[in-house]
Amino acid sequence: MANKATRLLNTQPSVIASAAVGGKKENQGPLADIFDKINDDPYFSADTYEQGESHLQKQSILHCLEKVNLQPQDIEVLFGGDLLNQCVGTTYGIRSFEIPYLGIYAACSTMSEGLLLASLFVDSGITANAMAVTSSHFCTAERQYRFPLGYGGQRSPTSQWTATAGGALIVSAHSQPPYIRGCTIGKVVDMGVSDANNMGASMAPAAFDTVKTFFEDTQMKPDDFDYIVTGDLGKVGSRLFCELMQQSGTDISDKHKDCGLMLYDPETQDVHSGASGCGCAASVLCGYFIPKLKSGEIKNILFSATGALLSPTLNQQGESIPSISHLVWLSNGTTV
Repeated sequence: MANKATRLLNTQPSVIASAAVGGKKENQGPLADIFDKINDDPYFSADTYEQGESHLQKQSILHCLEKVNLQPQDIEVLFGGDLLNQCVGTTYGIRSFEIPYLGIYAACSTMSEGLLLASLFVDSGITANAMAVTSSHFCTAERQYRFPLGYGGQRSPTSQWTATAGGALIVSAHSQPPYIRGCTIGKVVDMGVSDANNMGASMAPAAFDTVKTFFEDTQMKPDDFDYIVTGDLGKVGSRLFCELMQQSGTDISDKHKDCGLMLYDPETQDVHSGASGCGCAASVLCGYFIPKLKSGEIKNILFSATGALLSPTLNQQGESIPSISHLVWLSNGTTV
């Protein structure tokens, strides 16, 4: 499989701990119970929203380490990133830990990239313990990518709500579920979508390309998995993703779960097309899916978080919005 995007891991490393941290709106949604900590203060007791997001990441890491009685010095490499310029949410959040750090950026698919890289490092023997962390914050993302917070503009029906949430996990050589069985490195996909208020439409083709590649590379089928989980496609993107899979001859409609449709209640919370942001997929993976995989309630999932590689400057210059999706196969066992 040397020339393929998919890699099946020889040692099948374990996710030994995960943690999710959220904000007030996340606590009002249907997944409120998955969070290790909820912050009602959007500033996270800091002076600015950006500093608050760094606190959010720090909380995610500390809760994750505490669950397995590890210290920062026990982590040999940390993969982290966020949506802010220069990934400052992460760099300022982790600077006191003195953990060897590799900054990454894959927009809202950052958790799947971080998990993928951590798994490859452990599987290859480079490290024994690797961590992945990411976050997003409604206020920091809104004023960086869209409008000033006080603008009060009307949001379109296709727009999504950036989650104020974060997630962290530790991948280790320990032999315990859930295991990382394989991964598919995504490609940049651009179908010409230029509407910055319709992230789902721009990201759906990337999710389709990556999931389709995994099935082609492995010759596996959707029936081999409990769920095929995407990051934050929302209503519009989820529909397009399922349609693209159907057109390619693979029906995944009864297997598909989207974190962006799970995090909030569309009937009681005004989120339009659903949730988005790095913290959306990260918190749902770390707080919901990993515990269910660990307990055996779920046996196998494909986690394919999605990211819109949006530059407001280039978008205003008439450029389209490329997207990417990286995939990780997580399992309760070492055989299907």
